[in-house]
Amino acid sequence: MKNPGGVQVFGKHLRQLRSERGWSQQELADRANIDKMTIHRIETARMAATIDVLLSLTKGLEMPLHELVNCPGIEDAD
Repeated sequence: MKNPGGVQVFGKHLRQLRSERGWSQQELADRANIDKMTIHRIETARMAATIDVLLSLTKGLEMPLHELVNCPGIEDAD
């Protein structure tokens, strides 16, 4: 993984967005039409989200891509 710090920051950001909605990982996965383990792996920084997954997450979260990837501190993460 080339940017582990950024992957970790994004995972925390995704978890926060999901938690703010009161959703489980399964609910977000269902809404985004992706596997629950994918959500888990992203939130725990075990995998980086591909553009395909990011686009699915935007649909599930009903937010534009630029808002989804606007994570405080991501540019400073190593």
